This record gives sequence, structure tokens and C-alpha cells, in this order.
Amino acid sequence: MSKYDNLGEYLGRQGHQEIPMTFGDIEEVTKVKLPPKAQHHRAWWSNNPSNNVMTKVWLAAGYETSQVDMAGRKLVFRRVASTALQNRGLSDWSRTFRPREMGAASLFGALKGTFTIEPDWDPAKPAVADDLNIGRTADLIDSGLRAKS
Repeated sequence: MSKYDNLGEYLGRQGHQEIPMTFGDIEEVTKVKLPPKAQHHRAWWSNNPSNNVMTKVWLAAGYETSQVDMAGRKLVFRRVASTALQNRGLSDWSRTFRPREMGAASLFGALKGTFTIEPDWDPAKPAVADDLNIGRTADLIDSGLRAKS
């Protein structure tokens, strides 16, 4: 039994995908004052299960922390329960970071969410605009070299 179990129960009772909370809200739910590291170090709120006892509680409840604002003393708990994976495609599931399944040293998924592919982006469209004539310039250079030979 952890002193933070009340937070896990609270999160479990919520039916929302995202639960915004202040540090004060968390202290009110847990009836425990947050440690100084939680109030001054962003890393304390990471979703690494070996980070601290409280991390294990919110992960076990099916949530991860996001939008951590240290200056504003607030964050958002976002639901990541396995039921969310059932409604996603295979490609999304395979990109989901699962450290327990892959071992702690794996970097698979470490960059998840760092870039976005726009919905209207066409992967078949050339990356360079046609009006730059890069291919034509290369043809001219190549033909010039052949003429001298």
C-alpha cells in the first residue's frame, strides 16, 4: 500500500481521456505533501516506472503525465490504458512505446510525438519543387563532362 494509492483510485474513477490537475489538487487527493523534487524537477513527473512510487501509481491506473507546467504547478494526466490500443491500427500500435515489453535500455519509441506528418502530405510527391530544375542542371553538367571526354 503506497501513500499515493488515493491518486490511482481517483484517476480510475474519472471517465475522461485527460484530467488536468494542479500540484495542490494532487496533494488534496493523496492527503500527502508532494516531495520537493516533485515541485522543482520536471524529471520527477516523467512516465518512467522506475522513477518513483507515485509514477507507478498513475501508470497502473492507465494514465501518463503530459503538459507538465512547473512554473504554473499543474499538469494533465492522459489516459493510455490498453483499451485505447484496441481502437488503433496496427501501425499505431507498433509505434507505441512499451518499455516493460522491450527492456529498459531500448530506445524504441523515444522520439514519439516529436514530429507530425500533416494529413494532406503526399509521400509520392517529389520533395523538391519542379521549378528548381535540379535534375536538369545535373543533366547539363553530365553532358558537358561527356563532351570533353
